[in-house]
Amino acid sequence: MVFSSLIFLFLFLPIFLIIYYLVPFKAKNFILLLFSLLFYSWGEPVYILLLIFSSIVDYINGRLINRYHDNKSKKKIFLITSIVINLSLLGIFKYSNFIVDNINLLGFNIHIPKIALPLGISFFTFQTMSYSIDVYLGNVKAEKNFLNFMTYVAMFPQLIAGPIVRYQDINVELKKRTINFNGFCEGLFKFLTGLFKKVLISNNVGYLFSLISSSSSISLLSAWLGIICFSLQIYFDFSGYSDMAIGLGKMLGFNYPQNFNYPYISKTITEFWRRWHMSLSTWFRDYVYIPLGGSRCSKIVNIRNILIVWLLTGFWHGASWNYIIWGLYFGIILIIEKMFLKKLLSKCPNFVQHIYAIILIIIGWLIFAFEDVNLLRFYTGKMFFNSMIIDNSFIFYFKNYFIFIILGIIFSTPIVNKIKINKITKIIVGIIYLLLFIISISLLVSDSYNPFLYFRF
Repeated sequence: MVFSSLIFLFLFLPIFLIIYYLVPFKAKNFILLLFSLLFYSWGEPVYILLLIFSSIVDYINGRLINRYHDNKSKKKIFLITSIVINLSLLGIFKYSNFIVDNINLLGFNIHIPKIALPLGISFFTFQTMSYSIDVYLGNVKAEKNFLNFMTYVAMFPQLIAGPIVRYQDINVELKKRTINFNGFCEGLFKFLTGLFKKVLISNNVGYLFSLISSSSSISLLSAWLGIICFSLQIYFDFSGYSDMAIGLGKMLGFNYPQNFNYPYISKTITEFWRRWHMSLSTWFRDYVYIPLGGSRCSKIVNIRNILIVWLLTGFWHGASWNYIIWGLYFGIILIIEKMFLKKLLSKCPNFVQHIYAIILIIIGWLIFAFEDVNLLRFYTGKMFFNSMIIDNSFIFYFKNYFIFIILGIIFSTPIVNKIKINKITKIIVGIIYLLLFIISISLLVSDSYNPFLYFRF
């Protein structure tokens, strides 16, 4: 089940909200947990056992770490136990087929069954690990109430695709939170904003990319148009889903962390990664980069630390070589910027810096988009070594999808935030949102193109 589905919008969510708001506060976490387990089990009922097992493991280890907080060796054992079990689950379900396939390339003949990827495993594994680490570091106390802890792990707004919410972000709100009409309205508008991003922009530009990338004959301009569309698709797909998650959380009384901050206005790749998937970037910074020594070490060690973090960032996104290459690609650029390029860029005009960042970002998405190395090689050739500059397909695609591309570019910037809000603009915005909602639903009813990219991560 996805947020941008008719079942969720007109069945699951209304029933859940009615019950959630009617029951007393002490029963709200139970209702949230119950519906979250139903939400997760909708498509994959078997893997709900994995989610419950992961929660039990980290709940027990968190309690044990807290019990032996004065005994460094014992509490370290329980922390290591938590990390090993979590990474083992992630390794088995997400990476085992990839590892075996690559070992077989060396001449071996190992056979294991194909393992389906459980939804959201990368997200809830990182959440539960961060809890154990934070309890070990003394940043939070272990949760004694298993219902509260299980609710934290399983709550459906951010379970499948983040943002990665740490226990310390919402531990107080699990026990006491403000639930009122203003919060509901604010959350509703945030949710609808995300829905419009997903259905109206991401789905349309994504469909165009699917048409172009599946074609056997692509002109140079068509290839660039396609990868620009993918860049817009992945941003509005993921940021839209994050907005919907944050909006749902607000409707329920939770304040989830911001996950995107207009990353395409960045002037450097360093800035881009401070604005893109912020909850993942801060997770790797706090739990990998800083423990390795961060930047408070020699240049060689610092370079090593950056490469490790970005190797893991790429591998986190998927069990395929293109993700590893993608992670190292950005890691190397970040190292070069840190060493000298960032200073040189600061002396250039703003538009030059922006063009530099956008081109490198688009090339990064080119690597990201194709798990098949042969398709990646083919598409790269069409972008950079193509004698056919333009064709009729480009003209047709551009004419029919121009409006969605322009809207994508406009709403990739904070230009809308500059509109002054007053009583009149509130009414106008309300009418616009109503019309956009009707259009979005009509597209969903027509069974239009509606994938969700980050489900596979």
